[in-house]
Amino acid sequence: MTGQQQLSGITVVDFTQVFMGPSCTQSLGDYGADVIKIERPGTGDMTRTSIPDPAGPDNPIFLSINRNKRSVAIDLRSPEGHAVVGQLVRDADIVVSNFRAGVMERLGLGYEAVRALNPRVIWASGTGFGPRGPYARKGGQDAVAQAYSGVMWRRTSEEDPFALYPTTICDYITGQHLLQGILLALLQRERTGEGQRVDVTMYDSMLHLQMQEACQQLMRGTEVNWAAMPLTGVFPTTDGAVCLVGGFTRDPLHALSLALGLDEDLSERADLATLGQQFEARPELQRIFAERLATNTTAHWIDRLEEHGILCAPVHSLRQALDDEQTAVNNMIVEMEHPAVGRVRALNAPIRLSAGPPTVRLSPPRLGEHTTEVLAELGYSADDIAVLRDKGVLA
Repeated sequence: MTGQQQLSGITVVDFTQVFMGPSCTQSLGDYGADVIKIERPGTGDMTRTSIPDPAGPDNPIFLSINRNKRSVAIDLRSPEGHAVVGQLVRDADIVVSNFRAGVMERLGLGYEAVRALNPRVIWASGTGFGPRGPYARKGGQDAVAQAYSGVMWRRTSEEDPFALYPTTICDYITGQHLLQGILLALLQRERTGEGQRVDVTMYDSMLHLQMQEACQQLMRGTEVNWAAMPLTGVFPTTDGAVCLVGGFTRDPLHALSLALGLDEDLSERADLATLGQQFEARPELQRIFAERLATNTTAHWIDRLEEHGILCAPVHSLRQALDDEQTAVNNMIVEMEHPAVGRVRALNAPIRLSAGPPTVRLSPPRLGEHTTEVLAELGYSADDIAVLRDKGVLA
């Protein structure tokens, strides 16, 4: 590492909670930003209480996306609390929120109000659907975005039931788009000296995820379904399952026939000569692959498939993936000490920069852990802080 991290000296006032916003602000913190997390007294970020856990508010869900942040527990609706926050945003580089559209404005912290205090501020908002339009006031939530955007409708076969994607893919992707917008705005501010507003939505992010499929639909009126390709699938073995991708080779059907040791070379069949014919014969092909792969172990088939240049992988559980040697080689698990729960193990940032890699400077904060520290930096005396605590403004 040479010099400071990329975002050293950047101050972020973070009003986000749950996953989309906190995943963005943790990334800012991982690369050096001072992230001041604003939380509600008593309850804090919703993820502090989202699942039952022995550690209560310091549970793994909260710990996973809130390192490198300082927690200030403050009542935003009180005049005194609003005044404190006003001082914070006046000197901030970035203000981030992921409330419903209009909430920051009702709190007196909308873009125009914050910009009047700080013209250089980058005011970034992640919402479900954006500040305008028929869905603007709807709550943004991962499953809702999956349903509205078409992501949930798209599945391998029309016979498959609609289902939720079990990982919060919408929250994560939108959080990364929010991060991209903030970094672009920072770059432009270096050139112009002016801040700006950044808006991203879960709805737009999920549409953008389907950019290839959308273009095909808009221009040809037809569906593209990568999971329904005739030579691709997930198949049980005697001790697990194999995912294979029958493509990206000169003659994948020939290679699959050899790798699976089939009695016939399927590539020589006239009725399977084209991709269109293979699509029509997909049920038969999938049955042939399934019956053959069910006869031996996952390791056996991985060896055979790779020998013939077929892209493939064993279907791992998350536990297996975390224990995989590749995970360790890529330094994807970080450890830190937490004052309440002891050792915390979590996933590292996935972006590697030779001149300033991600670091863990602060463990995920306890609720209000840094309230006194941050207010003292603003010039509040110990007596001032005590009075605010007595009034219930701080926790």
